[in-house]
Amino acid sequence: MSAPAPSPLAIVDAEPLPRQEEVLTEAALAFVAELHRRFTPRRDELLARRAERRAEIARTSTLDFLPETAAIRADDSWKVAPAPEALNDRRVEITGPTDRKMTINALNSGARVWLADFEDASAPTWENVVLGQLNLTDAYTRNIDFTDPKSGKSYALKANEELATVVMRPRGWHLNERHLVDADGTPVPGALVDFGLYFFHNAGRLLGLGKGPYFYLPKTESHLEARLWNEVFVFAQDYVGIPQGTVRATVLIETITAAYEMEEILYELRDHASGLNAGRWDYLFSIVKNFRDGGAKFVLPDRNAVTMTAPFMRAYTELLVRTCHKRGAHAIGGMAAFIPSRRDAEVNKVAFEKVRADKDREAGDGFDGSWVAHPDLVPIAMESFDKVLGEKPHQKDRLREDVDVKAADLIAVDSLDAKPSYAGLVNAVQVGIRYIEAWLRGLGAVAIFNLMEDAATAEISRSQIWQWINAGVVLDNGEKVTAELARKVAAEELANIRAEIGDEAFAAGNWQQAHDLLLKVSLDEDYADFLTLPAYEQLKG
Repeated sequence: MSAPAPSPLAIVDAEPLPRQEEVLTEAALAFVAELHRRFTPRRDELLARRAERRAEIARTSTLDFLPETAAIRADDSWKVAPAPEALNDRRVEITGPTDRKMTINALNSGARVWLADFEDASAPTWENVVLGQLNLTDAYTRNIDFTDPKSGKSYALKANEELATVVMRPRGWHLNERHLVDADGTPVPGALVDFGLYFFHNAGRLLGLGKGPYFYLPKTESHLEARLWNEVFVFAQDYVGIPQGTVRATVLIETITAAYEMEEILYELRDHASGLNAGRWDYLFSIVKNFRDGGAKFVLPDRNAVTMTAPFMRAYTELLVRTCHKRGAHAIGGMAAFIPSRRDAEVNKVAFEKVRADKDREAGDGFDGSWVAHPDLVPIAMESFDKVLGEKPHQKDRLREDVDVKAADLIAVDSLDAKPSYAGLVNAVQVGIRYIEAWLRGLGAVAIFNLMEDAATAEISRSQIWQWINAGVVLDNGEKVTAELARKVAAEELANIRAEIGDEAFAAGNWQQAHDLLLKVSLDEDYADFLTLPAYEQLKG
């Protein structure tokens, strides 16, 4: 292993945490400092490039496959590295934050993979960032248990061979970690903090368990951003002295620009790539963000009306399956976000049928696995994929050569018949306020109206409000969406929440703050690239 770099990072404005010295060791921080020194300048260039590309989309209102990478797409000879045994069968994956209880429940869930989330399902308080790392290390050393202080119920890990394989998701390139700064006071990118601490402490340990350091890469917007991750992986493996190709990365195709570069993204990561994932809410958010001034043809209806069977969403998912299988990678489907009700069996019955239909469609389309947000959904998704896969670990042999997606198909938003409704505006406000309030309390994954919401669903909510106002949308009840209407609906929701939870609980929460922040990012003429950027400034801890 290389000698630690002499330039340490400083921990600032952070209360000491129990056992933090086990995570924030001198050697681990030296590794993160070296990642920061080598790769943050290129990260900054790529963020600037995002802004340039967005300006170009605003000017042209279109996107196309890249002419400069046509040779990569045309070359049928290359494939990604074969999947390691621990990632060969991914038929059901559960997602969730890395708090202690979730860590145990997700590993025990019966899913083949757990997406251990430091991104959209986790509010980046210093406690979540550091103790989440500790929980994963404790799980690998079997030094983890949990007793619920309210119910007294105890949780412990099953036998190793019954546990899900962990695929860890660091923060996206755009977010910084304000509590960790270099000698100049510059914060380290959150992605490098999350990746660096996890990789440094666990890469060797995971190899000893017959697994490896596996990652989900979020919010990627281009193959150049994937190339930067590949450079990080190459350096990191050399630094700790493990073989090149040990790292495996699955990239979320959850931005509209990345959808036009799927093959190139796999090519850049080919020695470390294990698949692509079809992420629904962030994908819709990205369409709104990039085409927000493109006029009526890019106006999305209510978010719940945009199902995966919408023509432009079908184009996206079918292209993803074809691309992955052509290159020997896993294609992983989208999220079943339903949270079962302990009180309403009828709600569960209807929702379970929807989940089953969704997973049947994915398995039938050629996906090799899919996501769920709750352990109760694991058997339903498993059944859908078992019916298609049987004993096979995946269906990469289904090349889907019948799929022929044109550039225009991916942005044919106006192929959808549904239109924005007043109920959809109300739901966007409700989800936005309720999610942001919980996020400001340090919770990143929140059950709202029997759905697991995370930062991506809050992003699509506020983006739709912004888009509908700026496009002058008229709703199904004849009302035009204006800033005044959004304020009226938000005020009504705030009053409803106070009546629902009582004055004392209302006063103890962050409800007014969440209301104000939602309206700011929904009504400001200058559209914020990510809700989490202004929200992070208000996040305590």
